Amino acid sequence: MSTLHREPLAEQAAKLLLERIRAGEWELGQKLPGETTLAPQLGVGRSTIREAIRQLAGSGVLATRQGAGVFVIALDAPEALDAVLLRADIQTVIEARIAVEVEASSLAAERRTGEELLAMRRAADARDAQRSSIEAHVDADTALHRSIVAAAHNEILSELFEGFAPRSRQAMIGMLRLRSEFGSDADHLVHTRILDAIDAQDASAASALTRAHLLELAASVA
Repeated sequence: MSTLHREPLAEQAAKLLLERIRAGEWELGQKLPGETTLAPQLGVGRSTIREAIRQLAGSGVLATRQGAGVFVIALDAPEALDAVLLRADIQTVIEARIAVEVEASSLAAERRTGEELLAMRRAADARDAQRSSIEAHVDADTALHRSIVAAAHNEILSELFEGFAPRSRQAMIGMLRLRSEFGSDADHLVHTRILDAIDAQDASAASALTRAHLLELAASVA
């Protein structure tokens, strides 16, 4: 039986219940087991189950009938509006990243020191090692790109990067949850090539590779 490991618990519980409905564990019109049965199955409290049921009821999957229980009224949920809005937000964030990081990569290729290049390589290795947690992967990715921006030696670019970093983090975590995959060898290779261009002090290649990577990222959630 699947159990829960990450916050928010109610959202995770709702997803697990939806997965079980999709898998045919409960048929259309069938009554769900009570909270006292579902809570230990998912390893959460009854209040979490109640909130998960409210979420699925809001999505049109479940219906609570007073005095009768909770029933399946749909076998899947339409894509939530917040997921649609999230994708739009991601596009905006990636556009901002292009504006800052493409130029930063170019300047870093021209201005980086040997010590800064070593810091970038270490950050890339740390990013590659984070393949099990979306949050940790995004934080490691941010650290890598921060090291590139720092090597550009432009205070305004650094301030711009730090200014939208919290929103970027939220958007990137949301994007990776929608994609359900991250940290591939191909993705690591893209970042290695960007660092190779910076190492070679090839500003044109560094900026072109960064732009191509971010545009591909944008296209993947379009």
